[in-house]
Amino acid sequence: MIDFVTHNMAPLMFVGMMLFMVIGYPAAFSLAAVGLFFAFIGIELGLIRPDFLGNLTFQLYGIISNDLLLAIPFFTLMGTILERCGLAEDLLEGFGQLFGPVRGGLSYAVILVGAVLGAITGTVAASVIAMGIISLPVMMRYGYSIRHTTGVIAASGTITQLIPPSLVLVVLADQLGKSVGDMYLGAVGPSFIQIALFAGYVLLLTYIRPQDVPALPPEARTLHGWALIGRCVRGMVPSLILIFLVLGTIFMGLATPTEAGAMGVVGGFALAWVNGRLSWDLVYQGMSSTMRITAMVVFILIGARVFSLVFQGVGGRDWIEHMLTALPGGVVGFLVFVNIFVFIIAFFLDFFEIAFIIIPMLAPAASKLGIDLIWFGVLICANVQTSFMHPPFGFALFYIRGIAPPSVKSSDIYLGAIPWVILQLILVAILIIWPQTVTFMLDAPAKVDPAMIEQQLRNLPGLDTPPPLELGPPKF
Repeated sequence: MIDFVTHNMAPLMFVGMMLFMVIGYPAAFSLAAVGLFFAFIGIELGLIRPDFLGNLTFQLYGIISNDLLLAIPFFTLMGTILERCGLAEDLLEGFGQLFGPVRGGLSYAVILVGAVLGAITGTVAASVIAMGIISLPVMMRYGYSIRHTTGVIAASGTITQLIPPSLVLVVLADQLGKSVGDMYLGAVGPSFIQIALFAGYVLLLTYIRPQDVPALPPEARTLHGWALIGRCVRGMVPSLILIFLVLGTIFMGLATPTEAGAMGVVGGFALAWVNGRLSWDLVYQGMSSTMRITAMVVFILIGARVFSLVFQGVGGRDWIEHMLTALPGGVVGFLVFVNIFVFIIAFFLDFFEIAFIIIPMLAPAASKLGIDLIWFGVLICANVQTSFMHPPFGFALFYIRGIAPPSVKSSDIYLGAIPWVILQLILVAILIIWPQTVTFMLDAPAKVDPAMIEQQLRNLPGLDTPPPLELGPPKF
């Protein structure tokens, strides 16, 4: 028995972690407990030395001192403020009236507004709750199918997971050791494809089930001409300004994600003040929600680091890497297995837990197989979207359930989500088949010609005979 445990510590540790997750015990404490328990066993069996756990100090310091993670509270606070500042109401009212005369017009408006809010807030809760409160009663009043209504609102909110400045992309960039800016650029193409898939599905419904997506009746179209244009502009101009503050400054290299998040918070407060919504109660609610989410993320990350350190100490990294790289089919087999695994594990874990626990195990194998980690991260992000849309822990469905009237059955909410989950999986397949949908936005690495640099140095005034340019290792 002892020999079996000694030679199978890594798989036993992985199974123990999954068991705690399935039971539903809080992830942060489960990870830390499993890690410390197997650390004690590993020390007793001589697999790791007692002083090996001293590395925990450096791991925890690395978490607290990671500037990139400061983007999480900034984006969360910005999302909670924008959820209540009136921007979503202006956007939905304007675009609802604009698309209202056509079948499925309200659905198109929800999808478009979900994308815009996603590009501003970066948080699913803010998008789903804001759109649900405003559009759910309207769509039900004008005869939209209950299942379609709840499904399109939840799905349009989860677009936020893929559209920059998504919190998922920030966390994935940190775990994969890649630039957040590159991850954002890589996600631009898939974001547009996701929006097109959603809009295409609504268009298909207008032909096969037109009774589910009726046009607005004439009496409901209260805005016309310049009034309609002014309403749309009133919603879009502040949105575009915030999008530039957050994304434009990152893409142009003017700000880091953390600095862009801080500017987004300022913009959110300014917009709430302009709309007359800024109050101490709003600030308190926003800061309270931000504190809870940030604390949850930090504790999950601490637990994940404890687990990860011990897991590597008992040979877990080599075990995972060997198992994944030995799959039949090479890179394709690896990608198929990983995406099926992530899809299934998302039934039990939320996206933070997947990012902090699963991704550090998958990244070394992906790197060894020569897979571009930016593309891999965006692919996983597209897959993780489904974690918000399927039971039992589909948080977007929970948000819809919380704001929907009692007449809306939970079964309708779950069944309404199925077509949109399928569309999200179609996106995953597209990204696997055509990686260029991610990589076309990324710049090729710059190539430096040492001879050209040396010639430019020779041409500088006062440097007639500069020393030769040495690019090799330093000599002592």
